[in-house]
Amino acid sequence: MAILGMKRATAIGALILVGAIGATDVYAQSTSDNPALQSNSKRGANPNPNQSTETSIWDLFRNSADPNTTVEVNKYLWFAALDVLNFLPVETVDPFSGVIVMGYGTPPGGGRSYRATVYVQDPALDARSIKVAIESRGGGAVPVETQRAVEDAIMTRARQLRIQDSKL
Repeated sequence: MAILGMKRATAIGALILVGAIGATDVYAQSTSDNPALQSNSKRGANPNPNQSTETSIWDLFRNSADPNTTVEVNKYLWFAALDVLNFLPVETVDPFSGVIVMGYGTPPGGGRSYRATVYVQDPALDARSIKVAIESRGGGAVPVETQRAVEDAIMTRARQLRIQDSKL
């Protein structure tokens, strides 16, 4: 039984090795035919001559992400959007990319259901830092004036939160 397991593991390992070698050959052929896909070193513009530009199957297992890269969103805009649109149920939240997706809800005193997607795209407390897309259940998109009014309400609330925070 152990011999059968060893044969199976050896066969799987050989298939992976052959696949990796074949994949690098196909990559090398496709990049040599297309100058747009050639690496910087082949075009003579290698920014770091000490760093190898070749890739292998083992690159998949390396942690090559830059730990110093961060995506920032403005916390005041973030909390203000959640506060102003608190009548809508939150469906998806991603604080790293700044996206808040909210489900259908009816505003206080209103008769129609709306849903919203908020995108906080900049760490600055600025009107250009926030985008709001609102749609109604029956009619689709709402007028641009309504979206601007919601964005203005979020900006006003964000400024209030910042003033409260500075008094601490």
